[in-house]
Amino acid sequence: MYLRIVGVILIGLSAWAFSAFRPPAPKVCGSVGGPPITAPRIKLRDGRHLAYKEHGVPITVAKYKIIYIHGFSNSRHDAAVGIFPSPGFLEELGVYVVSFDRPGYGESDPHRKRTVKSLALDVEELGDKLGLGPKFYVVGLSMGGQAVWGCLKYIPHRLAGASLLCPVINYWWPSFPANLSREGFSSQLPQDQWTQRVAHHLPWLTYWWNTQKLFPALSILSGRHEILSSQDLEIIRSSQRPVDREYVKQQGEYESFHLDLMIGFGKWEFDPMLLENIFPKNEGSVHLWHGNNDQLVPVKLQRYIAQKLPWIHYHELPGAGHLFAFTRKMSEEILRSMLVQ
Repeated sequence: MYLRIVGVILIGLSAWAFSAFRPPAPKVCGSVGGPPITAPRIKLRDGRHLAYKEHGVPITVAKYKIIYIHGFSNSRHDAAVGIFPSPGFLEELGVYVVSFDRPGYGESDPHRKRTVKSLALDVEELGDKLGLGPKFYVVGLSMGGQAVWGCLKYIPHRLAGASLLCPVINYWWPSFPANLSREGFSSQLPQDQWTQRVAHHLPWLTYWWNTQKLFPALSILSGRHEILSSQDLEIIRSSQRPVDREYVKQQGEYESFHLDLMIGFGKWEFDPMLLENIFPKNEGSVHLWHGNNDQLVPVKLQRYIAQKLPWIHYHELPGAGHLFAFTRKMSEEILRSMLVQ
């Protein structure tokens, strides 16, 4: 009898663990019971779809063509919210911009096998399907800025230039000195440290960790504003179009937020600090922008990256936080530095 009771308990615990750790099936856009498809989309070679949005001048007359990669918990719409806020400025320079929902976000199909490399190849295929030509520019913000490293690694031959805006740091990149990595990591909120540890060391626990109620999960998802600078808070207050978090995660938090954490803080196939200059003849340029009051991504680690990669143009902004790009003045300066050499 005793063994039977123990067996029943173990079976019950196993069933609970299976359901607790296993993420639910995604609510794919256009499927039965899933969100509707409202955006233009391209079909990738593997059958997935990417939803996109166009800005600026028509592609047929554009002098410069840019693919914008959004950040964590954002979507293709944030290009219009702040990163490229002035149609007149885009017309003045002759700029065409296409932003897209990264896989699992908004209306782009989920991709549970996505990696740093697969996203770079998605960017390349998006450019091909829309007819951007042999070369184009990429601009990425925060987690999207981190994704630009993948473009520099896997599709350098397709890039006319690139800008990384406050790109997220992976504290486990091998080239970081251990003491510097520890210092940057310890500056984060304890709950964020634990979330990143889980995503790196125990990725199969990521869904459970971010949905359980025993411990606090990622601060940015719980709305804790003390992690933001005073400039960031002011930018949020003055924003005319707040982020629609429900739209962003409508196909599932695992498909968007959790996979982002697993990839961004996981084990990478390459070390960004070992990349070689993709423009040895100065035929293009790569820029990295960071605020020295960024509370989300430690500036010391960004400075170290800039030292290891002297061919990247490093711009450190005094007093700026993580959201500096969402101001008209800065967005224009960022584009001019990359396009008008």
